[in-house]
Parts: sequence; C-alpha cells; structure tokens
Amino acid sequence: MNQNEFVKLITPFKDKVFRLAKRLLISTEEAEDATQEVLVKLWSRNSSLDDYNNLEAFAMTITKNYCLDQLKSKRAGNLKIVHTNFDNKAPSSDKILEGKDSLDWVEKIIDQLPEQQRLIIQLRDIEQYEFVEIAKIMDMNETAIRVALSRARKTIREFMIKTHSYGIG
Repeated sequence: MNQNEFVKLITPFKDKVFRLAKRLLISTEEAEDATQEVLVKLWSRNSSLDDYNNLEAFAMTITKNYCLDQLKSKRAGNLKIVHTNFDNKAPSSDKILEGKDSLDWVEKIIDQLPEQQRLIIQLRDIEQYEFVEIAKIMDMNETAIRVALSRARKTIREFMIKTHSYGIG
C-alpha cells in the first residue's frame, strides 16, 4: 500500500480518532500528538491493514489504549491534567449563549464521569458508533455498554436538573 492509498483509507475516521483522544487527554496538543502516534502505528502495519474487518474500530481501540497509557504515565509522574475551556466568539443572541452554557455544563459533567462511561458517551452520543462497534472497541458485551450508557446519561440528566432546575429530554 502506498502513501496515497493509506491516506484515503484513514481519512474517513481520522477526525474521530482526534476527538476520542481529545476527550480522554483533554489537551488539544496532546490529542494531536496521540492522533499522529496512532496514524504512525497504522502506517507501520500498512501491509496487514486489509486483514482487519473494521479498520476504524481497530484505530479507535489503538487510540483508546494509547491515551490510557499516556494518562497512566502522567499519574505516575504526578502531573496534573488541566482542562482548557473552548473559546466562544461573542454570541449573537441570548439563545446561543444559553445553549453554549448548557453544552459547557454537559462537557464538564462528562469529564467527571468514570472513565468507562466517558468513553462510551463519546463513542455513542458524539461519534455515533453502533453498540456492536463500541463493544469491540471497549472489549465489553453490548448489554454492559447499554447499562453504562444509561447510567452515564442518567448522571448527566440528574446533574442538569439539580443545577439548572430543568430537565433535558
């Protein structure tokens, strides 16, 4: 496989790899580094990539494992992970500001979820993966994925109701 074929093969899911890395590592720079590492690992296996039934799921698994390894090495070094808030240009109306505030709250709540629930929310609700694909990536059965997703969504909903005194559909 040449370089152009490889790029065509990974382009459809490269952004998903970055978003998963960003969700886990929080830092944009670290997520970019992780994405690059995953692509290098895939390139190093380019002769055997056709052997994988679902290359995207394989890439997401590599991403998850790489990021978790990075987090473990940081914890071992007692480094603190700092969340960088996303900048928002001046909103044009109160509705946009209100929506962004709610989205920021949901992001903060997701960041506080247990690691497994955080990953499942990212893969299902943000990346739109099917349960069978998430089960392969997470190495769990589909029922466990559904239960963890339900618990994560319930935690988010309860926190939003408690802090904002309103429910989210």
